[in-house]
Amino acid sequence: MERKGRVTIKGNPLTLVGDEVKVGDKAPGFVLVDTDLKEVTLDDFRGKVKVFSVTPSLDTPVCDAQARKFNEEASALSEDAVIINVSMDLPFALKRYCAAAGIDRVITLSDHREGSFGKNYGVLIKELRLLARSIFVVDRDDVIRYAEIVPEVTDHPDYEEALASVRELL
Repeated sequence: MERKGRVTIKGNPLTLVGDEVKVGDKAPGFVLVDTDLKEVTLDDFRGKVKVFSVTPSLDTPVCDAQARKFNEEASALSEDAVIINVSMDLPFALKRYCAAAGIDRVITLSDHREGSFGKNYGVLIKELRLLARSIFVVDRDDVIRYAEIVPEVTDHPDYEEALASVRELL
């Protein structure tokens, strides 16, 4: 399924691939790659409250700010929560970025290989093969409890609302 105009970049409409997931839906599975080229799936976070902070590329200012904000907030959350940044960035770029930016509490994962997260969560941008800026909060039973796809890719998500939904689950 394709959804044209759900997001824009600098006002220009883009097409998202995949069905849009909604609050109450079962979280779709995925296969991502970590900075050591190991495959990671939803099952790897079983029993945790999961925050998926989705960014187009950590090499851009808004994405960098988003990763830093969640890295800072992660220390205030319990061990029952995990914050995962998902992007199309290559694993090598993610490793370099985390080292340079001091990102040590957010797990950075790449969807570059299969695009399964992007397609399954409905945030793969067809024209760019990047992911639309979004946040998904998934409870311990893998049910989506918060979902935000930011309408303008260059804007920030609603950090406070997303974090409030996480705190309610802990």
